Amino acid sequence: MEQKLKLKNEIFETIKNLAEDNTLLVDEETSLIGEAGLLDSMKLVELCLTLEDRASDIGFEFDWTSDSAMSKSRGMFRTAGALCNEFISQMEAKT
Repeated sequence: MEQKLKLKNEIFETIKNLAEDNTLLVDEETSLIGEAGLLDSMKLVELCLTLEDRASDIGFEFDWTSDSAMSKSRGMFRTAGALCNEFISQMEAKT
């Protein structure tokens, strides 16, 4: 449980650092893409590459290229919380 919280905080901090206004509070409901999204497409790719590197450090391969990844209704990039949950889910399934 402690590792999950640490990872979630790490991901939130990474998102905050990539945002145009890094003074914003990033939480479970922070929108990442779309009209109210915090990240533009280049920052989103940068986030994904950072998460790939972090996953490699942990010992698994983070797949952010699935067909549903960019879905506004169910994709992992709709909120910071959804992204964290997907990252942790993939970690648990592959480690």
